[in-house]
Amino acid sequence: MEDRSAARRVALGTVLIGVAAFLLVAATRVPWHPVPGGLPAPVAPSSVFTQAQIDRGEHYALWARVWSWSRLAVSLGVAAWLGFGPVGRRWAARLRGAWWVRVVVVVLGLTLVGELVTLPFGIALRRLGLDEGLVAGTWADWGVDQVKGWLVTVVGSSIALVVLVGCMRRLPRLWPAVGGLAAAVLVLLGSFAYPVVVEPVFNRFESLPDGPLRSQVLALADAEGVAVDDVLVADASRRTTTLNAYVSGFGHSRRVVLYDTLVDSTPTDETLTVVAHELAHAKYGDVLTGTLLGAVGALLGIGLLGLVLAVPRRERPGEADEVSAVPRVLALVAIATFLVAPVQNGVSRAIETRADQTALEATGAPQAFADLQRRLALRSHADPTPPAWSQWWFGSHPTVLQRIGLAERFEARPTD
Repeated sequence: MEDRSAARRVALGTVLIGVAAFLLVAATRVPWHPVPGGLPAPVAPSSVFTQAQIDRGEHYALWARVWSWSRLAVSLGVAAWLGFGPVGRRWAARLRGAWWVRVVVVVLGLTLVGELVTLPFGIALRRLGLDEGLVAGTWADWGVDQVKGWLVTVVGSSIALVVLVGCMRRLPRLWPAVGGLAAAVLVLLGSFAYPVVVEPVFNRFESLPDGPLRSQVLALADAEGVAVDDVLVADASRRTTTLNAYVSGFGHSRRVVLYDTLVDSTPTDETLTVVAHELAHAKYGDVLTGTLLGAVGALLGIGLLGLVLAVPRRERPGEADEVSAVPRVLALVAIATFLVAPVQNGVSRAIETRADQTALEATGAPQAFADLQRRLALRSHADPTPPAWSQWWFGSHPTVLQRIGLAERFEARPTD
């Protein structure tokens, strides 16, 4: 009881430090006013799309939301049932062996259950994508990707929870602070390791051959002051027909990655606007910003977890050890991830808007930017007018109409 009371005080201190650190990073690194003069109004849907295109986007978005939100609801429900009910706790308590092996087995088992119960919704989403011509590849390839994704989740979650449970066992009073710091370090390490370790698991990359496009991409990087080690092409067409690019890595590992669908089917001026947008993220250190926010968020989350686990509860003999708490930790993480989505996506939209503005300034090609946004929306069957609450909670980027509105205002700006 004395250890629990001390852990509660440490957890409270960890929460306060986490909140202060989060507010500091958010205030100093997030562009809350990304566009001079404020955000312009979105353009009218009819000025960009035909009614048939609007109807198609709304039809796809409707069913995509049905299946994805159903998957989310079932996932949260199962996580809560296993984490807060007796089933998960008793199963974890019955396992035998070294404590860290038990942690890995619990993570493996519970995440597998989550994957299996949500599999029908994933199948429905893929079927919808196939019907709409948005995804590619065989069902076998898709199944392999699902297994790979699950294994990546198992490995990452197991490492984090082994460290956390180890802190709880060794430092019963200080574990919220030590575990929170460890979680923050793991987030930082994961951000550096992801481009090198995880990305190659899902895609193959080849250097973009020497030629005009490669030269223009590197020249654009120089103009934006971003050091780039290489320009790569990812074999994304094995899975999707959509267009994308991104900049990953830090320092000497930084590279511009273009989807092969973008290279093969998009006019060069539009491709360069995508690249300019992604280079803007590197220019302003947006990946580092996201990593820092994730790290202090992990610190804050472990502090809150310490407060929750410090609440006394009735447990049967053999159910009070730290490993038995793993199902509850996984459930709390799942619920917290859902609840913080509006904050996370609000930050993301501000960062993405600044990258759009920077891309317009770097390329001076607002028409190419607008044409690209229209092309992206048509290729992905995007809903031009998503429900406001859905955009607020789940939207990580501005809508296509908002982005085109930004381009039109840039084009109409006074020039000397």
